[in-house]
Amino acid sequence: MILAVALLLLGAFAAVAAPRLLSRGDWAEREPVVALWAWQCAVAAVLMSCALAMVFSAATAWQVVRGHVFAPAPHGVVEAYALGAGGSWAGWLAALLALGGVWTGAMLTREVWRAHVRHRHRRAELLLRAPLLPGEEPSGERLVVLEGARPEAWWLPGTAPQLVVTTAALRRLKGRQLDAVLAHEQGHARARHDWLLHCSSALANGFPQVPVFAAFRDEMHRLVELAADDTASRRYGRLTIALALVELNEDRGAFGPCPTAEAQVPARIRRLLEPAPRFSAARRLRLTATAALVPAVPLLVAFVPGLRALG
Repeated sequence: MILAVALLLLGAFAAVAAPRLLSRGDWAEREPVVALWAWQCAVAAVLMSCALAMVFSAATAWQVVRGHVFAPAPHGVVEAYALGAGGSWAGWLAALLALGGVWTGAMLTREVWRAHVRHRHRRAELLLRAPLLPGEEPSGERLVVLEGARPEAWWLPGTAPQLVVTTAALRRLKGRQLDAVLAHEQGHARARHDWLLHCSSALANGFPQVPVFAAFRDEMHRLVELAADDTASRRYGRLTIALALVELNEDRGAFGPCPTAEAQVPARIRRLLEPAPRFSAARRLRLTATAALVPAVPLLVAFVPGLRALG
């Protein structure tokens, strides 16, 4: 029972410390891909702590669970965990954590289903506005041009991803700006950023009282755009994608005094026009490896009594 409580305290510490540590400085804007990885590792550490606490509290409360969890372990290892001292609290804690796991799965399922419904409706609308020509195959990447007075471009994910551009956007995007927008949206599709957004939204909506999940969702929405901007800028230059962002968002109030849904666009443009130097490859590797070790900390804590018994 003590180990389960320790794991819960570790998860709570990670939930409190992660947003503060990851938001320090401008390193996330300089390396958004590494920041995306670090956020995922931090959230994985919180979830891992809760999952392991559920396993050990259940093993403390019920003999049948204990038998399955510690079936291959020597007798000395089982004694090292002192699973007999937990009382009824262990059962209640295990049940509560199990309900949390079920709720997390339900929220993720709901988020994926809602996204599927949205994509299906948008594809039906797209097919209605831009029907396939005779002999045209519905599969494969294709650029769809829609008649529209508002400059817009978006990527429609799925088994046959499509880039949709309005005629107003074509009139505004000059030179290689359309290619840069295409590269930006392809960056989203290749990195499967939609799944990151679904998972972060599911956790934030399912557990609104947990600040780390809300911060995770907000940062995912910001960092995926920065990562896609970098993907496009590496091929077509920072100025090209910055000008494309200006053309696409000029009429949406993104550059006015009142906050809008596109409030991050000016910051993205400033970042592209005034880029901070990237980290060295060695530093990026160290940050990636350090972040990967964070989810391993709950595992290490969970195995400490057993390792001591074996040692």
